[in-house]
Amino acid sequence: MLYYLFEYFDKTLDISGTGVFQYITFRSALAFMLSLLLSTIYGKRIINFLRNQQVGETVRELGLAGQNEKAGTPTMGGLIIIFATLVPVLLFARLHNIYIVLLIVTTLWMGTIGFVDDYIKIFKKDKQGLKGIFKVIGQVGLGIIVGAVLYFNPAVTVRTDTGRTDIYKNVSPTVVLPAPVEEKSTATTIPFVKNNEFDYAEILSFMGEGYEKWAWLIFIPVVIFIITAVSNGANLTDGIDGLAAGTSAISVLALGIFTFVSGNIIFSNYLNIMYIPNSGEMTVFISAFTGALIGFLWYNSFPASVFMGDTGSLTIGGIIAVLAIAVRKEILIVLFCGIFLAESASVIIQVAYFKYTKRRFGEGRRIFLMSPLHHHYQKKGYHESKIVTRFWIVAIMLAILSIVTLKLR
Repeated sequence: MLYYLFEYFDKTLDISGTGVFQYITFRSALAFMLSLLLSTIYGKRIINFLRNQQVGETVRELGLAGQNEKAGTPTMGGLIIIFATLVPVLLFARLHNIYIVLLIVTTLWMGTIGFVDDYIKIFKKDKQGLKGIFKVIGQVGLGIIVGAVLYFNPAVTVRTDTGRTDIYKNVSPTVVLPAPVEEKSTATTIPFVKNNEFDYAEILSFMGEGYEKWAWLIFIPVVIFIITAVSNGANLTDGIDGLAAGTSAISVLALGIFTFVSGNIIFSNYLNIMYIPNSGEMTVFISAFTGALIGFLWYNSFPASVFMGDTGSLTIGGIIAVLAIAVRKEILIVLFCGIFLAESASVIIQVAYFKYTKRRFGEGRRIFLMSPLHHHYQKKGYHESKIVTRFWIVAIMLAILSIVTLKLR
Protein backbone atom coordinates (compact mmCIF):
# COMPACT_ATOMS: atom_id res chain seq x y z
CA MET A 1 0.00 0.00 0.00
CA LEU A 2 2.80 2.40 0.87
CA TYR A 3 4.40 1.52 -2.45
CA TYR A 4 1.45 3.01 -4.34
CA LEU A 5 1.31 6.03 -2.06
CA PHE A 6 4.96 6.86 -2.63
CA GLU A 7 4.59 6.13 -6.33
CA TYR A 8 1.89 8.81 -6.38
CA PHE A 9 4.16 11.21 -4.47
CA ASP A 10 6.98 10.56 -6.93
CA LYS A 11 5.25 10.51 -10.30
CA THR A 12 2.32 12.84 -9.70
CA LEU A 13 3.48 15.28 -7.04
CA ASP A 14 7.18 14.98 -7.93
CA ILE A 15 8.28 15.02 -4.28
CA SER A 16 12.02 14.60 -4.06
CA GLY A 17 13.27 11.35 -2.50
CA THR A 18 10.01 9.42 -2.72
CA GLY A 19 11.26 7.52 -5.79
CA VAL A 20 13.39 5.38 -3.49
CA PHE A 21 10.34 3.16 -3.00
CA GLN A 22 10.75 2.01 -6.60
CA TYR A 23 13.84 0.04 -5.58
CA ILE A 24 13.28 -3.57 -4.58
CA THR A 25 16.36 -3.55 -2.35
CA PHE A 26 15.06 -0.60 -0.30
CA ARG A 27 11.59 -2.07 0.15
CA SER A 28 13.07 -5.47 0.98
CA ALA A 29 15.19 -3.94 3.73
CA LEU A 30 12.15 -2.17 5.20
CA ALA A 31 10.09 -5.36 4.99
CA PHE A 32 12.78 -7.34 6.82
CA MET A 33 13.16 -4.82 9.61
CA LEU A 34 9.42 -4.38 10.12
CA SER A 35 8.72 -8.13 10.14
CA LEU A 36 11.54 -8.69 12.63
CA LEU A 37 10.12 -6.01 14.91
CA LEU A 38 6.57 -7.32 14.59
CA SER A 39 7.53 -10.91 15.33
CA THR A 40 9.64 -10.01 18.37
CA ILE A 41 7.52 -7.23 19.88
CA TYR A 42 3.99 -8.36 19.06
CA GLY A 43 4.99 -12.02 19.15
CA LYS A 44 5.02 -11.84 22.95
CA ARG A 45 1.47 -10.50 22.98
CA ILE A 46 0.30 -13.30 20.69
CA ILE A 47 2.00 -15.87 22.95
CA ASN A 48 0.29 -14.40 26.02
CA PHE A 49 -3.05 -14.50 24.20
CA LEU A 50 -2.52 -18.16 23.26
CA ARG A 51 -1.55 -18.96 26.84
CA ASN A 52 -4.66 -17.21 28.20
CA GLN A 53 -6.79 -19.21 25.76
CA GLN A 54 -5.07 -22.37 27.05
CA VAL A 55 -3.80 -23.19 23.59
CA GLY A 56 -1.18 -25.57 24.98
CA GLU A 57 0.70 -28.40 23.33
CA THR A 58 -0.37 -31.93 24.21
CA VAL A 59 2.82 -33.98 24.24
CA ARG A 60 2.72 -37.63 23.20
CA GLU A 61 4.83 -39.94 25.34
CA LEU A 62 7.79 -40.89 23.14
CA GLY A 63 10.36 -41.53 25.82
CA LEU A 64 12.48 -38.52 24.86
CA ALA A 65 14.56 -36.48 27.31
CA GLY A 66 12.91 -33.23 28.42
CA GLN A 67 9.67 -34.11 26.69
CA ASN A 68 7.32 -33.77 29.67
CA GLU A 69 8.57 -30.26 30.44
CA LYS A 70 7.12 -29.07 27.13
CA ALA A 71 3.56 -30.03 27.96
CA GLY A 72 1.33 -26.97 28.02
CA THR A 73 3.68 -24.78 25.97
CA PRO A 74 1.53 -22.54 23.73
CA THR A 75 1.25 -23.73 20.15
CA MET A 76 -0.25 -22.16 16.98
CA GLY A 77 2.78 -19.83 17.03
CA GLY A 78 2.69 -19.95 13.26
CA LEU A 79 0.23 -17.08 13.59
CA ILE A 80 3.21 -14.90 14.55
CA ILE A 81 5.02 -15.86 11.33
CA ILE A 82 1.94 -15.26 9.18
CA PHE A 83 1.15 -11.91 10.81
CA ALA A 84 4.75 -10.65 10.68
CA THR A 85 5.04 -11.67 7.02
CA LEU A 86 1.80 -10.35 5.59
CA VAL A 87 1.81 -6.89 7.22
CA PRO A 88 5.14 -5.77 5.64
CA VAL A 89 4.18 -7.39 2.33
CA LEU A 90 0.90 -5.49 2.22
CA LEU A 91 2.74 -2.27 3.03
CA PHE A 92 5.83 -2.50 0.82
CA ALA A 93 5.16 -4.93 -2.06
CA ARG A 94 3.52 -4.26 -5.41
CA LEU A 95 0.25 -6.01 -4.72
CA HIS A 96 -0.72 -6.27 -8.38
CA ASN A 97 2.32 -8.46 -9.04
CA ILE A 98 1.10 -11.98 -9.87
CA TYR A 99 3.86 -13.64 -7.84
CA ILE A 100 3.02 -11.62 -4.74
CA VAL A 101 -0.66 -12.50 -5.14
CA LEU A 102 0.22 -16.20 -5.36
CA LEU A 103 2.39 -16.04 -2.26
CA ILE A 104 -0.28 -14.24 -0.24
CA VAL A 105 -2.85 -16.85 -1.31
CA THR A 106 -0.40 -19.62 -0.40
CA THR A 107 0.23 -18.13 3.05
CA LEU A 108 -3.46 -17.80 3.86
CA TRP A 109 -4.41 -21.15 2.29
CA MET A 110 -1.80 -23.28 4.04
CA GLY A 111 -2.13 -21.24 7.24
CA THR A 112 -5.85 -22.05 7.31
CA ILE A 113 -5.25 -25.78 6.83
CA GLY A 114 -2.67 -25.77 9.62
CA PHE A 115 -4.88 -23.68 11.89
CA VAL A 116 -7.81 -26.08 11.49
CA ASP A 117 -5.49 -29.00 12.24
CA ASP A 118 -4.17 -27.34 15.42
CA TYR A 119 -7.67 -26.28 16.46
CA ILE A 120 -8.96 -29.86 16.27
CA LYS A 121 -5.98 -31.14 18.25
CA ILE A 122 -6.33 -28.56 21.02
CA PHE A 123 -10.00 -27.75 21.38
CA LYS A 124 -11.53 -31.01 20.14
CA LYS A 125 -8.95 -33.04 22.11
CA ASP A 126 -8.21 -35.15 19.02
CA LYS A 127 -4.48 -35.81 18.84
CA GLN A 128 -4.76 -36.84 15.19
CA GLY A 129 -5.99 -33.40 14.19
CA LEU A 130 -7.35 -32.83 10.72
CA LYS A 131 -7.64 -36.11 8.86
CA GLY A 132 -4.80 -36.72 6.43
CA ILE A 133 -7.10 -36.95 3.43
CA PHE A 134 -8.37 -33.40 4.04
CA LYS A 135 -4.82 -32.08 4.37
CA VAL A 136 -3.91 -33.69 1.07
CA ILE A 137 -7.04 -32.29 -0.60
CA GLY A 138 -6.06 -28.82 0.61
CA GLN A 139 -2.49 -29.21 -0.65
CA VAL A 140 -3.67 -30.55 -4.00
CA GLY A 141 -6.14 -27.67 -4.28
CA LEU A 142 -3.38 -25.13 -3.74
CA GLY A 143 -1.19 -26.99 -6.23
CA ILE A 144 -3.89 -26.77 -8.88
CA ILE A 145 -4.33 -23.03 -8.30
CA VAL A 146 -0.58 -22.28 -8.35
CA GLY A 147 0.10 -24.54 -11.33
CA ALA A 148 -2.81 -23.14 -13.36
CA VAL A 149 -1.85 -19.53 -12.66
CA LEU A 150 1.82 -20.04 -13.50
CA TYR A 151 0.89 -21.89 -16.68
CA PHE A 152 -2.02 -19.86 -18.03
CA ASN A 153 -1.53 -16.33 -16.66
CA PRO A 154 -0.06 -14.08 -19.40
CA ALA A 155 2.01 -12.14 -16.85
CA VAL A 156 4.14 -15.22 -16.12
CA THR A 157 6.86 -15.30 -18.77
CA VAL A 158 10.56 -16.16 -19.04
CA ARG A 159 13.53 -15.32 -21.21
CA THR A 160 16.29 -17.82 -21.83
CA ASP A 161 18.38 -15.70 -24.22
CA THR A 162 20.13 -13.70 -21.51
CA GLY A 163 23.50 -15.01 -22.60
CA ARG A 164 23.38 -12.86 -25.73
CA THR A 165 26.14 -10.27 -25.74
CA ASP A 166 24.28 -7.97 -28.12
CA ILE A 167 21.30 -7.21 -25.89
CA TYR A 168 22.52 -3.73 -25.03
CA LYS A 169 24.47 -3.02 -28.22
CA ASN A 170 23.75 -1.48 -31.59
CA VAL A 171 26.07 -2.76 -34.26
CA SER A 172 25.49 0.33 -36.38
CA PRO A 173 22.80 3.00 -36.79
CA THR A 174 21.40 1.11 -39.78
CA VAL A 175 21.24 -2.33 -38.14
CA VAL A 176 18.29 -3.21 -35.95
CA LEU A 177 18.89 -6.15 -33.65
CA PRO A 178 16.02 -8.50 -32.84
CA ALA A 179 14.33 -7.69 -29.56
CA PRO A 180 14.75 -10.14 -26.70
CA VAL A 181 11.75 -12.45 -26.48
CA GLU A 182 9.68 -13.00 -23.35
CA GLU A 183 7.56 -16.11 -23.74
CA LYS A 184 5.30 -18.52 -21.94
CA SER A 185 7.29 -21.57 -20.99
CA THR A 186 7.32 -24.55 -18.66
CA ALA A 187 11.11 -24.56 -18.61
CA THR A 188 12.96 -25.14 -15.38
CA THR A 189 16.61 -25.16 -14.33
CA ILE A 190 18.78 -28.25 -14.06
CA PRO A 191 21.74 -27.61 -11.72
CA PHE A 192 25.39 -28.35 -12.50
CA VAL A 193 25.00 -28.68 -16.30
CA LYS A 194 25.49 -26.30 -19.23
CA ASN A 195 22.48 -25.21 -21.28
CA ASN A 196 20.63 -26.12 -18.11
CA GLU A 197 17.00 -25.49 -19.03
CA PHE A 198 14.60 -28.41 -19.18
CA ASP A 199 11.09 -27.96 -20.54
CA TYR A 200 8.40 -30.17 -19.05
CA ALA A 201 6.62 -29.98 -22.39
CA GLU A 202 9.41 -32.07 -23.95
CA ILE A 203 8.06 -35.09 -22.09
CA LEU A 204 5.05 -34.97 -24.43
CA SER A 205 7.06 -34.59 -27.64
CA PHE A 206 6.00 -38.10 -28.69
CA MET A 207 2.50 -36.66 -29.28
CA GLY A 208 3.76 -34.89 -32.39
CA GLU A 209 3.11 -31.37 -33.63
CA GLY A 210 1.37 -29.07 -31.14
CA TYR A 211 2.35 -31.10 -28.11
CA GLU A 212 3.36 -27.89 -26.27
CA LYS A 213 -0.26 -26.92 -25.63
CA TRP A 214 -0.70 -30.01 -23.48
CA ALA A 215 2.28 -29.23 -21.23
CA TRP A 216 -0.07 -28.39 -18.35
CA LEU A 217 -0.79 -32.12 -18.04
CA ILE A 218 2.76 -32.51 -16.79
CA PHE A 219 3.40 -29.12 -15.19
CA ILE A 220 0.40 -28.93 -12.85
CA PRO A 221 0.86 -32.44 -11.36
CA VAL A 222 4.54 -31.59 -10.77
CA VAL A 223 3.50 -28.44 -8.91
CA ILE A 224 0.99 -30.42 -6.83
CA PHE A 225 3.64 -33.01 -5.92
CA ILE A 226 6.23 -30.39 -4.92
CA ILE A 227 3.84 -28.37 -2.75
CA THR A 228 2.57 -31.51 -1.02
CA ALA A 229 6.06 -32.95 -0.48
CA VAL A 230 7.71 -29.77 0.79
CA SER A 231 4.86 -28.76 3.11
CA ASN A 232 4.80 -32.24 4.64
CA GLY A 233 8.61 -32.19 4.90
CA ALA A 234 8.48 -28.93 6.84
CA ASN A 235 5.77 -30.40 9.05
CA LEU A 236 7.94 -33.42 9.90
CA THR A 237 10.95 -31.19 10.61
CA ASP A 238 9.01 -29.25 13.24
CA GLY A 239 9.82 -31.55 16.13
CA ILE A 240 12.35 -29.82 18.39
CA ASP A 241 12.89 -26.21 19.42
CA GLY A 242 14.13 -23.94 16.64
CA LEU A 243 14.77 -26.65 14.06
CA ALA A 244 12.08 -25.92 11.46
CA ALA A 245 12.24 -22.11 11.79
CA GLY A 246 16.04 -21.97 11.60
CA THR A 247 16.52 -24.34 8.67
CA SER A 248 13.63 -22.68 6.82
CA ALA A 249 15.16 -19.21 7.25
CA ILE A 250 18.40 -20.49 5.71
CA SER A 251 16.57 -22.06 2.75
CA VAL A 252 14.49 -18.93 2.18
CA LEU A 253 17.61 -16.72 2.17
CA ALA A 254 19.05 -18.88 -0.61
CA LEU A 255 15.79 -18.53 -2.52
CA GLY A 256 15.98 -14.77 -2.00
CA ILE A 257 19.26 -14.66 -3.92
CA PHE A 258 17.74 -16.70 -6.73
CA THR A 259 14.68 -14.47 -7.01
CA PHE A 260 16.72 -11.28 -6.98
CA VAL A 261 19.16 -12.33 -9.73
CA SER A 262 16.48 -14.07 -11.82
CA GLY A 263 14.31 -10.95 -11.73
CA ASN A 264 17.16 -8.61 -12.66
CA ILE A 265 18.08 -8.49 -16.36
CA ILE A 266 21.65 -7.35 -15.67
CA PHE A 267 22.48 -10.11 -13.18
CA SER A 268 20.69 -12.81 -15.17
CA ASN A 269 22.59 -11.70 -18.28
CA TYR A 270 25.91 -11.79 -16.41
CA LEU A 271 25.20 -15.21 -14.89
CA ASN A 272 23.67 -16.52 -18.12
CA ILE A 273 20.57 -17.77 -16.33
CA MET A 274 16.88 -17.64 -17.08
CA TYR A 275 15.41 -14.15 -16.71
CA ILE A 276 11.94 -14.13 -15.15
CA PRO A 277 10.29 -10.71 -15.56
CA ASN A 278 8.61 -9.31 -12.44
CA SER A 279 9.87 -12.16 -10.24
CA GLY A 280 12.28 -9.86 -8.41
CA GLU A 281 9.32 -8.50 -6.47
CA MET A 282 9.25 -11.79 -4.56
CA THR A 283 12.43 -10.57 -2.83
CA VAL A 284 10.23 -8.21 -0.77
CA PHE A 285 8.06 -11.13 0.34
CA ILE A 286 11.13 -13.26 1.09
CA SER A 287 12.66 -10.50 3.20
CA ALA A 288 9.49 -10.18 5.24
CA PHE A 289 9.22 -13.95 5.59
CA THR A 290 12.85 -14.28 6.67
CA GLY A 291 12.46 -11.54 9.26
CA ALA A 292 9.36 -13.27 10.61
CA LEU A 293 11.18 -16.61 10.90
CA ILE A 294 14.18 -15.08 12.65
CA GLY A 295 11.93 -13.10 14.99
CA PHE A 296 9.97 -16.25 15.76
CA LEU A 297 13.23 -17.93 16.78
CA TRP A 298 13.47 -15.35 19.58
CA TYR A 299 10.71 -17.31 21.31
CA ASN A 300 11.09 -20.73 19.67
CA SER A 301 14.77 -21.35 20.43
CA PHE A 302 15.52 -23.77 23.26
CA PRO A 303 13.74 -23.77 25.64
CA ALA A 304 10.80 -22.77 23.47
CA SER A 305 8.18 -20.35 24.77
CA VAL A 306 5.91 -21.23 21.86
CA PHE A 307 5.61 -23.90 19.16
CA MET A 308 4.67 -23.03 15.59
CA GLY A 309 2.26 -25.96 15.22
CA ASP A 310 0.91 -27.02 11.85
CA THR A 311 -0.26 -23.43 11.43
CA GLY A 312 3.37 -22.50 10.92
CA SER A 313 5.02 -25.62 9.50
CA LEU A 314 2.54 -26.23 6.69
CA THR A 315 2.63 -22.53 5.79
CA ILE A 316 6.43 -22.50 5.71
CA GLY A 317 6.58 -25.56 3.46
CA GLY A 318 3.94 -24.23 1.09
CA ILE A 319 5.67 -20.85 0.74
CA ILE A 320 9.09 -22.40 0.08
CA ALA A 321 7.61 -24.74 -2.54
CA VAL A 322 5.80 -21.95 -4.39
CA LEU A 323 8.89 -19.72 -4.31
CA ALA A 324 11.05 -22.48 -5.78
CA ILE A 325 8.54 -23.26 -8.52
CA ALA A 326 7.98 -19.60 -9.40
CA VAL A 327 11.70 -18.93 -9.77
CA ARG A 328 12.16 -22.20 -11.74
CA LYS A 329 14.47 -23.78 -9.15
CA GLU A 330 12.25 -26.64 -8.00
CA ILE A 331 14.85 -29.29 -8.86
CA LEU A 332 17.24 -27.55 -6.44
CA ILE A 333 14.80 -28.24 -3.60
CA VAL A 334 16.70 -31.46 -2.91
CA LEU A 335 19.68 -29.23 -2.02
CA PHE A 336 18.45 -26.14 -0.21
CA CYS A 337 15.66 -28.13 1.45
CA GLY A 338 17.94 -31.07 2.13
CA ILE A 339 16.97 -31.13 5.81
CA PHE A 340 13.28 -31.48 4.90
CA LEU A 341 14.22 -34.24 2.46
CA ALA A 342 16.27 -36.13 5.04
CA GLU A 343 13.49 -35.90 7.64
CA SER A 344 10.86 -37.13 5.17
CA ALA A 345 13.11 -39.89 3.83
CA SER A 346 13.83 -41.16 7.35
CA VAL A 347 10.10 -41.60 7.97
CA ILE A 348 9.47 -43.29 4.61
CA ILE A 349 12.45 -45.64 5.04
CA GLN A 350 11.52 -46.46 8.62
CA VAL A 351 7.91 -47.30 7.81
CA ALA A 352 8.75 -49.23 4.63
CA TYR A 353 11.47 -51.30 6.33
CA PHE A 354 9.25 -52.01 9.34
CA LYS A 355 6.43 -53.30 7.13
CA TYR A 356 8.81 -55.32 4.95
CA THR A 357 10.50 -57.05 7.90
CA LYS A 358 7.17 -57.72 9.56
CA ARG A 359 5.96 -59.54 6.44
CA ARG A 360 9.19 -61.47 6.00
CA PHE A 361 10.28 -62.22 9.56
CA GLY A 362 7.04 -61.92 11.49
CA GLU A 363 8.17 -58.87 13.47
CA GLY A 364 8.88 -55.33 12.40
CA ARG A 365 12.45 -54.03 12.60
CA ARG A 366 13.72 -50.46 12.50
CA ILE A 367 16.68 -48.77 10.86
CA PHE A 368 16.53 -45.62 13.01
CA LEU A 369 15.98 -45.56 16.75
CA MET A 370 13.06 -43.26 16.00
CA SER A 371 11.88 -41.18 13.07
CA PRO A 372 11.89 -38.40 11.93
CA LEU A 373 15.67 -38.15 11.91
CA HIS A 374 16.03 -35.56 14.68
CA HIS A 375 14.35 -37.97 17.12
CA HIS A 376 16.93 -40.61 16.19
CA TYR A 377 19.69 -38.36 17.48
CA GLN A 378 17.67 -37.51 20.58
CA LYS A 379 17.42 -41.23 21.32
CA LYS A 380 21.20 -41.46 20.94
CA GLY A 381 21.55 -38.95 23.75
CA TYR A 382 22.32 -35.71 21.89
CA HIS A 383 20.90 -32.55 23.44
CA GLU A 384 18.26 -30.66 21.42
CA SER A 385 20.45 -27.58 21.06
CA LYS A 386 23.34 -29.61 19.63
CA ILE A 387 21.06 -31.36 17.13
CA VAL A 388 19.50 -28.08 16.00
CA THR A 389 22.85 -26.30 15.66
CA ARG A 390 24.33 -29.12 13.60
CA PHE A 391 21.27 -29.30 11.37
CA TRP A 392 21.58 -25.53 10.83
CA ILE A 393 25.22 -25.97 9.82
CA VAL A 394 24.25 -28.66 7.31
CA ALA A 395 21.46 -26.40 6.01
CA ILE A 396 23.94 -23.55 5.51
CA MET A 397 26.29 -25.83 3.58
CA LEU A 398 23.45 -27.01 1.35
CA ALA A 399 22.26 -23.43 0.78
CA ILE A 400 25.75 -22.34 -0.27
CA LEU A 401 26.04 -25.31 -2.61
CA SER A 402 22.68 -24.34 -4.12
CA ILE A 403 23.88 -20.77 -4.72
CA VAL A 404 27.10 -22.05 -6.28
CA THR A 405 25.01 -23.69 -9.03
CA LEU A 406 24.48 -20.23 -10.49
CA LYS A 407 27.98 -20.45 -11.93
CA LEU A 408 29.16 -24.03 -11.41
CA ARG A 409 27.97 -25.95 -14.45
